[in-house]
Amino acid sequence: MTALSRRGLFALALVGGGSALTACDSSGGGSGGSGTVNVLYAGSLVALMEKQLGPAYEKATGDRFAGFGGGSTALAAQIKGRVRKADVFVSASPKADEELMGTAGGDWVQWYVSFASSPLVLGYHRKSKFAAQLEAGPWYDVITRDGFRLGTTDPKADPKGKLAHQALLAAGQDHPALLALAKNDKIVFPEETLVADLQSGQLDAGFFYSSEATIAGIPTVQLTGQQLAATYTASVVKGAPNRAGAEAFVAHLLGAEARKVLQQDGFRLITPPTVTGTGVPDTIRKALSS
Repeated sequence: MTALSRRGLFALALVGGGSALTACDSSGGGSGGSGTVNVLYAGSLVALMEKQLGPAYEKATGDRFAGFGGGSTALAAQIKGRVRKADVFVSASPKADEELMGTAGGDWVQWYVSFASSPLVLGYHRKSKFAAQLEAGPWYDVITRDGFRLGTTDPKADPKGKLAHQALLAAGQDHPALLALAKNDKIVFPEETLVADLQSGQLDAGFFYSSEATIAGIPTVQLTGQQLAATYTASVVKGAPNRAGAEAFVAHLLGAEARKVLQQDGFRLITPPTVTGTGVPDTIRKALSS
């Protein structure tokens, strides 16, 4: 099965046949149980959104959370191209938001809040025959050995894939075998399924953010000599079908309960969260100051 088809199957399962991204049930606000909040989010947040923050938001507001995960860069392009309609965009890189800002970006995003970060690490399968070697290090020697199965994401569609590509290129200055690995399309997997691919034993190791590895219970090794990390952002999308619900979801994401969950899951909180752009709704400003 190709990476594209696996992405499609996963997405359909995630949103119940893909209908969650339509606005057919988006009437009402974010606190009366009368609407659906459609959230496009970075694929590295699948477990966080679907198992923790989404259900917590539904319990707190009575509204329905409908999420779709994918590479942040790809999701931004889909918003800009009107391929997907959403109320909220949660990205793993401010650059994805910036692609949606201003006249050139269609003014889809007027502001965004940076609320957490997470370093890039190498996660590995506990039963991999290379596990002990990875623990002993250095990581850049182990991943080029014969038979090693490495996974990353598409650098053109996903900020994590881009960071992993940068890590390989930087280490490759002293270890040329990594330069060839950085060009190998066979190591590219959909972001939403990379955790499952590792846990099922299809991979020996993969590039992850430390937070998603923490949530999934994946052992990791640090990328020595590297200072690469995701910066997570949230914004309300222009023309959001359920704008009140969108504002309520972002406020919930920035609230004390959600921030406690984020911290427990290994995210590094940005305190206070920082705002880029103008026009932040009062509902969200109150959450920022609480």
